[in-house]
This record gives sequence, structure tokens and C-alpha cells, in this order.
Amino acid sequence: MKRDQGDKTPARRFISAQQVAQKAGVSRSAVSRAFTPGASIAPETREKVMQAAAELGYQVNDLARGLLANRSRLVGLIVTRPEVGFRAHLVSALTRALILRGSVPLIINTGSLEQELQAAQNALFGYRAAATIILSGSPPASFVELARRNGQPLIMIGRSEPDCDHVRIDNTGAARTAARLFVERGFTRLAVAGVASATPSLVEREEAFADEAQRLGASVVRAHGQEANYAGGQKAADALLGGDATAERPQAVFCVNDLVAIGLMDRARSRFGLDLPRELAMVGFDDIPEASWDAYRLSTFRQDPEKMAEGAVAHLERRLTDLDAPPSTLRLEATFVERSTTPGR
Repeated sequence: MKRDQGDKTPARRFISAQQVAQKAGVSRSAVSRAFTPGASIAPETREKVMQAAAELGYQVNDLARGLLANRSRLVGLIVTRPEVGFRAHLVSALTRALILRGSVPLIINTGSLEQELQAAQNALFGYRAAATIILSGSPPASFVELARRNGQPLIMIGRSEPDCDHVRIDNTGAARTAARLFVERGFTRLAVAGVASATPSLVEREEAFADEAQRLGASVVRAHGQEANYAGGQKAADALLGGDATAERPQAVFCVNDLVAIGLMDRARSRFGLDLPRELAMVGFDDIPEASWDAYRLSTFRQDPEKMAEGAVAHLERRLTDLDAPPSTLRLEATFVERSTTPGR
């Protein structure tokens, strides 16, 4: 916005270290040492600097300091649609954990179009982040390879890439547990509600559930929504419960995430008039807050975003201390949380 020539209001400027030095009556280098951990400075000098800084509202320019020292506190957090479902809670936990560590999280929403991906690449590598954390399903392998060529340590959450540190949930174990639970409670016609645009984690869950159910002698049908969201669950419900499926409706459904489960549940009740769990049992995955709401009371497998974030930061600490350390993988269990959509024994 162009400033009016008659506007005499001065442009807003950040308080400089030189202003702090003048107010405290010390040198500019003393201000720098006061804000540098471990630097040599007399206690009384440091006290004068801190008092002057507090009165002026001074904050250290970490970005400039990092550039001068060829060191960055930025950590790239690469994610597609960070506002959706469990991903939103994981991003929240990651940003909190990184800030507590003293890092500055740089969230890059990759988008779904080529120009959006290119813009994301430019943003991440232009700021020379110290490391990059990549969430399941995004971005494509070409992005990962570019990060490697730029010398960035990479931490993968819910995604497998060679020569990287990983945080992984036991998707296979949880999905097989869901199949056994249904069969043990007398269900023989099972279904899995998956997603056409599935991430590797969602594919793992679907395949493991179907494999275990068939191994136990149950029949399994599959239905897929387009996205791993509420609308995807509604579409899966229409395929499983409507039309020619009425005669042989499944008795129990495993949903690859809670948003799909909630969409399927609402459709099962409102359009098909089913009583849950008497006419249709359900299990989800993630344990997002909505799963515990009175309207749903969804039985599900819990991923703990705080533990996943702690694991990612532990990988980060180890990697930045020793760039040549061998890749490490943290495997976390998804614990079963039983609520009202699975009948008792």
C-alpha cells in the first residue's frame, strides 16, 4: 500500500541491538554476548542489557543470526491438507514439540497441483531449514529426493523411504486385531471402508484387515470413497448398504480412519435406518476427539499425536548431533479404545 505523502507517521521499525546497547550504556558486542548461551559476560552487564531489552521490547533476530552462523533453527513440516482429521492434531503436536525444543516450525502445505508443489519446494529450500519432517502421503518421491540433494536430514511419519529416520504406527497389527475382534464376536460378513486416494498407511490397514479376516474364514467386501474424509465415508456406506447390497449387508465394518467411519455411521443411520451396533458394528482408526462425542461413541484404534511428535523430535536431536548416524525407526502401537459401536462379548 502506497503511503500518502502527507502522512508523517514514521514507518514501524524493529528495535535494534544498537538501541539496546545505547539504553544500557554498553557496547553492541555486549548485547550480542548477553543473548548468546555460554558467552563470556559479566553478570551485572548482562542484567543491564536484559533490563534495557525488556523496556524496549527487543527480540533477537534469530533468522539473521542463523544466516551469519550458517545455522538454521527452522524445521520444515511438509503436509498436504494439514487441517483435516487426525493430521490436524499431529501437526499441532509437532509444532508444540518443535517450539519447546527451540526450533521454528515452517509448515509447508504442498497442495495437490503441480504449481502448488513447486511453490512448496521453493519455500522450503529457499529458507534452508535445518531438517524436514514429512507426513504420510505427501509429498511425492521427487520432493524427497530434492531434499536429500540439498543435504537436509529427513524424518518420515507414517511413510517409508530409504535412508531416512521413521516414526511408524503398527497399522498392520491394529487392523488384524480389528478382524479378530469381529470374528470372535460372531460376525462372518465383514467389510472394509477404504479410500481411492489412499496414503501408504491407509493401504496397510485395508490390506491387513482383509487378509486377516479371510484367513479366519470370514467373507470381506471392500468399498472406497474418493477421499479419506466424511464424504468418503458416506460414499462407502452407499456402496456397502444400498442397492443390491441390501440382502447381504455386512455385519461389521472396519474403517481406515475415523472421518470415514463417522461419515459411514451417519449415512447408515439416516438413509438406511440401521441400529448400531445391533445391525452394524463398526471400528475406526485414529481416535480423533469427535470419535468420543455422544453422537458417535466410536470404537477405534488410537494414534497418540504427542508420542509421535516426541519421537520425531528425538530423531531430530539425534540426527543433528550426528549426521552420519544410521537410519532409525520408532514403532508405536495403536491401542484399541472400545466404545459403543462394537457389541459386548
